[in-house]
Amino acid sequence: MSDPHHPDAAPDVTPEPGPGTGEPGAAQQAAPPRPPASGRMAKAAVILLLLGIVFIGLGIHWWIRHQTHIETDNAFVEAHIHPIAARIPGTVTRVLVRDNQQVRKGDLLVEIDPADYRIQVDKANADVAVARNESDGDNSEVGVSRAAVQQARAQLDQARLDLERGKNLFAREVIPREQLDRLETASRVAAARLAEAGDKLRKALAIAGPSDGRSRAKVRQKEADLADARLKLSYTRIYAPTDGHITRKTVEQGNIIQPGQPLMALVPLRNTWVVANYKESQLTYIRPGQKVEFRVDSYPGKRFTGTVDSIMAGTGAAFSLLPPENASGNYVKVVQRIPVKIAIDPSSDPEQVLRVGMSVVPTVLVERKVADILRDLLPF
Repeated sequence: MSDPHHPDAAPDVTPEPGPGTGEPGAAQQAAPPRPPASGRMAKAAVILLLLGIVFIGLGIHWWIRHQTHIETDNAFVEAHIHPIAARIPGTVTRVLVRDNQQVRKGDLLVEIDPADYRIQVDKANADVAVARNESDGDNSEVGVSRAAVQQARAQLDQARLDLERGKNLFAREVIPREQLDRLETASRVAAARLAEAGDKLRKALAIAGPSDGRSRAKVRQKEADLADARLKLSYTRIYAPTDGHITRKTVEQGNIIQPGQPLMALVPLRNTWVVANYKESQLTYIRPGQKVEFRVDSYPGKRFTGTVDSIMAGTGAAFSLLPPENASGNYVKVVQRIPVKIAIDPSSDPEQVLRVGMSVVPTVLVERKVADILRDLLPF
């Protein structure tokens, strides 16, 4: 028996089992058996088949959705824009609004110096009073003319009666021929005086006008001038025509403005809509009244709703400043776009966050069933 601690003793080495010993090594015992190559190919084929089915299903779903949800990114928010302009010249004394302020219908926006227009109103009032006094004088002239006509008619009747008597007396040779001639001349003079008095009466009536004082020509003219002066005085105060927000304000206190000069704009955000420029190939099944969902770049994740209101009667190119001349010979077919007006549901925008000109991506939910879509694919 050998001592293990003796320096000359040989080390007791037990040989590890190896490939030549006939016993399996530790690495061979830990490694699992490999599956056959045919099984791996079968699994890969199944996975590829499942992926293909999923992609085909997604493609069919996308294609059907594309047929029932018509979408475009060429759309913008629109609204009525009310330009606020001056109707009379003058100097601005007060500006009661600021940029982007919300106002109500009837709120005072701008005030123009009314001094000159108050003077015009006072002058027109005085002219009306003078015209009424003159009208009373014209009525008196009419009365005098009527009396003159009556007098001339009575003189003519008397002259005709004297002439008739004179003819009888001349026939009996009671009066000479000379006296009969005087009677005939007197009758003609009386007729001329009656005609003259009649002309004067008609002239007086034309000057005075109808018998009603308020409808006389002069009075009515002066009253029209008074109404015009009062109207111009009312234009010195400019009010908001509707509810909305003030924008593009260019007027300041002390400015001298002219008629028609734009001072600001008023935008009512409670009545906005969307103008979507769809391609003509997308309008096949779009009809007024269909539901619309849209999103705005400013508010990602927020959905707005509306309905198709109407479809424009022509393409945008047809109503452009320089419409295309397709008959010129250089014709290239281009898919045209037709504006579609979409009314926004107020309940989807209660805070009125939409602003004019915002980019919109609307989706029209056309009323088509899947069976109808698939039926269109059949050749017969």
